[in-house]
Amino acid sequence: MTSMFTKTPPGRGDTHEPSTAGPQRSAARRLFALRSTARGRQARAAWVLAAPFLALFLAFMLLPVVWSLLMSLTDTQSADLRTPLNVSFTGFDNYVRLFQDEQFVHALRNTAVFVVVGLPLTLAAGLAAAVALDRGIRRFRAVFRVGFYLPVITSIVAIAVVWKTLLDPQAGLVNTVLGWFGIDGPAWLADTRFALPVMILMAVWRNLGTVMIIMLAGLQSVPHSLMEAAELDGAGAWQRFWRVSFPLLRPALLLTAVTTGIGYLQFFDEPFVMTQGGPLDSTLSATMYAYDQFGNGNYDVASAAGYVIFVLIVALTVLQFRVLRDKD
Repeated sequence: MTSMFTKTPPGRGDTHEPSTAGPQRSAARRLFALRSTARGRQARAAWVLAAPFLALFLAFMLLPVVWSLLMSLTDTQSADLRTPLNVSFTGFDNYVRLFQDEQFVHALRNTAVFVVVGLPLTLAAGLAAAVALDRGIRRFRAVFRVGFYLPVITSIVAIAVVWKTLLDPQAGLVNTVLGWFGIDGPAWLADTRFALPVMILMAVWRNLGTVMIIMLAGLQSVPHSLMEAAELDGAGAWQRFWRVSFPLLRPALLLTAVTTGIGYLQFFDEPFVMTQGGPLDSTLSATMYAYDQFGNGNYDVASAAGYVIFVLIVALTVLQFRVLRDKD
């Protein structure tokens, strides 16, 4: 028997008090619908705003990349490109033919030398310049910054003209100065022994400013408390740099190594303007080879060469990430 003093909990069947659950659920549904509508409008507006960029990206970036890949797997030399159905699929024959071409192998070797020699020189010279500006050369820091960075913003054509004038075997300043010491200067850009080293030095000089600016920013972000603590512990200047500054420079070093390495694998401007790949293909790069093949109408071979360069860029970037990534 239920006591008259026992309080019965309110339930779904309790109709003595008006329920507010129904209006609350309706309000929640209306609020959800309004929010869904607002999110839908925002999404549509975002797609409308992004549509021009996406259209340009698809038309001028993604479509050419896919089309180039297809061309590298087909035979376009014996077919009329106006009738794509007549183009035959050849698989990896273009890649095999590419590596059987001594000129392409020679161009790859030149590119490898350019990267293996030029990249460490650029990083070392940029780091040395950044350290000098950060610690040693303080009075004329702004002048040196402008001087190091000026080649970066200068047109490669203007730089090439200046270097060709300086290296002219008859009236160039370099051979003139060597002549003062009784040295007969070589024909720098016409000699197979010196043409590629000159290109490497020119690229190092031109890219030094970019590396220097990034390294200098990294050095100036090192906390002074760490340097002071190392100095109190008796660490010398070299130990403070090697034990404290250099490990903290790894992100900056990785950035400059990756960007500079990619630029050097696409080595094109310097030989194209100054030597056209000569003498005797001693400065011919892989990108110049692809450019020449494309100009001769060998679109399939040029596309295959482009994808070989792409694979090399990916491999070099992965290697640099593995070697220089921050292990902390």
